[in-house]
Amino acid sequence: MKKDKKTADTVLPITATQAPRATKLRQPGAAAEAADGRERRQRVQAAETCLAVLKALAGLGGRASLTAIGAAVEESPAKVHRYLASLMAEGLVEQDRGGTQYALGREAIHIGLAAMRQNDPVRMAEPALQQLRESLQVTSFVAVMGNMGPTIVRFEEPSLPITVNVRVGSVMSMLWSATGRAFFAFMEPQPEVEVQLARELDAASPEHRRLLHASKPLEQLRSEIRTAGCAAIRDLNLPGISAVAAPLFDYNGHVVAVLCALGASGGFDPDPQGRIAQAVCEQARAISASLGYRA
Repeated sequence: MKKDKKTADTVLPITATQAPRATKLRQPGAAAEAADGRERRQRVQAAETCLAVLKALAGLGGRASLTAIGAAVEESPAKVHRYLASLMAEGLVEQDRGGTQYALGREAIHIGLAAMRQNDPVRMAEPALQQLRESLQVTSFVAVMGNMGPTIVRFEEPSLPITVNVRVGSVMSMLWSATGRAFFAFMEPQPEVEVQLARELDAASPEHRRLLHASKPLEQLRSEIRTAGCAAIRDLNLPGISAVAAPLFDYNGHVVAVLCALGASGGFDPDPQGRIAQAVCEQARAISASLGYRA
């Protein structure tokens, strides 16, 4: 009987006072998981800092000193130097022979060229066209400079479209449309454009001519449009139609396209400080930034 009791004692279940011992056996695994989590966060943080250093170098013109880069990312030069060393090992950054300046490397150039090749202003403007159409209930389009002048290449109409005789492929007036005015005001002067502007001015009706109150009307109009940041017209190109247009710039600051919104003058405010004009300008700035433009 004693033997049986002793055997029974040896197979008793774990008591409440013994339970914490089992929990302690699981702690090494939990600690390892916590350590792995910390390591992952550190790697992510290191990657973010490395990218911040690379972006700072690009923002400083692609070449800068260690001190300038450190100030841009608000980190010590010693810490920034470690990240620059990693970037140099990958060919994203290079150092000049004197060792005082860092510049974007060949791999960074390859990345930039690949991004530039896929930068299609018309494709990148399509979401903006839809946004303007839906939020403002206006007709919106993108135009590029073609052989005959500003030419519409994308066109979006609201649910209740207005009747206008412009569609994809339509060529707009350089002088009397908001689209044409945005082109000639913001693009670098080109002889063929100046000739077309002079031709349209000579052929203008007396009523249209009276709208340009200046001894040098084209120069004054260009200055006014640049100051406003967009070109706006009311009942000028098409009776009963108002429009606002803003330029799209590429990474070189060249005008590559124009974003335009138009609508019936009765419900369309073309004021450059108005809601529609500000929305068009905001979308144009966002597209230009995506194209690499830095104001």
